[in-house]
Amino acid sequence: MSNKNFPILIITGRPAAGKSEVIDFLKKANPKERLERFHIADFEELDDFIYVWESFEVDDILSKHGKPRVWSDEKYWFKDHFTWNLYIERINLEYRKKLARNPNYHETMTSLIEFARGGDNGIYEALTFIHEEVLKRAALMYIRVSYEESVRKNHRRARKGQEDSILYHSLPDEKMEFYYKTNDWEKLEERDPNYVEVKGFKIPYAVFENEPEKTLDPALIGKELERVTTKLWGMKK
Repeated sequence: MSNKNFPILIITGRPAAGKSEVIDFLKKANPKERLERFHIADFEELDDFIYVWESFEVDDILSKHGKPRVWSDEKYWFKDHFTWNLYIERINLEYRKKLARNPNYHETMTSLIEFARGGDNGIYEALTFIHEEVLKRAALMYIRVSYEESVRKNHRRARKGQEDSILYHSLPDEKMEFYYKTNDWEKLEERDPNYVEVKGFKIPYAVFENEPEKTLDPALIGKELERVTTKLWGMKK
């Protein structure tokens, strides 16, 4: 890690856990305070929701012209489980292009990588597809909410006409249940209370506790985020 800022912070959790709200809070924070308090420099986001939505849009265009859909069916269910990992590979590609353009990128920049995963092995599987150039620089923050809270907040954030929005997209209940009712975070915690080992890399992690909800109140976000990032900064190599 650099002397002042996290090079990379991976942010994961259930849908609507509060990931995008935390990032929105950081966007609005004073840059000097953000660096000193949270060790996050000027930053760029790599969020796989962008690629998810793009896949649906491209499939709709193909359908419009009588061509077979590639990634999803007409109700936007994924055809192939590997599609989830394709999105991680897209993140890898975008990140490596940044480093290729500027090898000193992290002297002044933090990358925030955001994704949600469910299933018995979803989070860990996603991490195994992350490129080594990311893993060797990464710390991880998991935003914890229960499945029931995730569903409640997923309903609340839905805004008609803004389905492509990072802050306001929402999933139908049947997809929430199918894709996200379970996840593997607790199994990862049981293995090690401080690190997730992926492909020989030990990724320091900390949990942002968001139940009761903190992400409606900037003061509460700041307090919890400071606790999490202070722990992670103390674990840096």
